[in-house]
Amino acid sequence: MIPLPGQLWQRLIEAFSRTAPPAVTLTELLVVLAAAIALSIPRQTWQYFGLLATATHELGHAFAAVLSGQRLGGIHLRLDHSGTTTSYSRRPIAAVWSGFWGYPVPALVGAAFVWCGFSGWGPAALVVGTLILLVSLIFIRNLAGLLITAVCVLGSAALVLWVPAEFSGPAAIVLGLALLVAAVRDLIKLTNVHLRRRDRLASSDAYLLYRATSVPAFIWIVLFTAVVAGCWLVAWLPISTILAAGA
Repeated sequence: MIPLPGQLWQRLIEAFSRTAPPAVTLTELLVVLAAAIALSIPRQTWQYFGLLATATHELGHAFAAVLSGQRLGGIHLRLDHSGTTTSYSRRPIAAVWSGFWGYPVPALVGAAFVWCGFSGWGPAALVVGTLILLVSLIFIRNLAGLLITAVCVLGSAALVLWVPAEFSGPAAIVLGLALLVAAVRDLIKLTNVHLRRRDRLASSDAYLLYRATSVPAFIWIVLFTAVVAGCWLVAWLPISTILAAGA
């Protein structure tokens, strides 16, 4: 019997070979959609899955900061679905760049997972996601954040190890759609902060971007929404094909 580290390494290697794209029927698609909704809509499941969405949001800030040459100070994740990413830069435009890539990133990752799932790259998407979460542990600076990220890593590793390759595509699609729904939920929450809960503006990326650029916060919210809508369009194309075929 191959030891667990050996199994993981073997699955990592196998994951980067493209599998046959899954032939998803209309019934299977409805099951996948139901699973994604079950993860991201009910309050009972959202309190857990929303933590992955928050981690993805903060990793978006962190990745953008690194890409723009900033020094990454660390990431804090909290159990109330809030988080903070600290980076340092002498260039204001770099700080604006990293500040923008929070809310859109769950949708970007979600669209990528859906595309990979339908294209035969589901195993690769799951492996890459697991490795990114594993590396992010280096930058987590609080106990709750370590707990959240470690659980996400273990969950992702379980999918990589024990989900058969033929089911990796549907699993990636479920996660992708759930993250796309999460992006919409977070945009609604952000808009509500600006309309009704203005005492919480200090936690709003749109407000912080306004403070940094003098561009009104609603413009930033519109830009977030445009990126999320584009991601939904990318994810919807293969879904609409299956719906049309099953009609």
